[in-house]
Amino acid sequence: MKFLHKIFARILWNSRLFIIFAVVLSMVGSILLFLVASIDILKAVGATYQYYMGNMGEDADIHNLLLNAIIMAIDLYLIAVVLLIFAFGLYELFIAKIEIKDEQSSKVLEIHTLDQLKDKLAKVIVMALIVAFFSKVLNMGMKNSLDMLYFAASILGLSLGLYFLHKDSKH
Repeated sequence: MKFLHKIFARILWNSRLFIIFAVVLSMVGSILLFLVASIDILKAVGATYQYYMGNMGEDADIHNLLLNAIIMAIDLYLIAVVLLIFAFGLYELFIAKIEIKDEQSSKVLEIHTLDQLKDKLAKVIVMALIVAFFSKVLNMGMKNSLDMLYFAASILGLSLGLYFLHKDSKH
């Protein structure tokens, strides 16, 4: 019976290595999002060049086009960071500590507990949601004073949420 217990314990312990799939695919997703966001920024550079060379027509609004492109790229970068933090956190929690990093390296990717991983992910996800909200608000037309009131209330709600989210942070 003790022999079966040892075998089962070893199988159970080694099953944690299946996490490597989530780590690798999260890294791949993060890299893809970084690439797509960077290409979007480069396209915005090209559109800006085309606008100032007079190739976009009189009705083109470069400010709106550029702002939307950059905000969407920021949103993609934030989601890429979420995947990166997730990959590092899973690796350090379930596989092994990353020994390469030095004492001067950033503490952003240092994760010791599942709660720390969840907290870091939640903060970055909230920031991504705020950026997505900002993007939607930019494209929303204010038609009456009630729209302005809703807009102000949503800004207040986001501000309060950020305040309470960072209230316990040590920075």
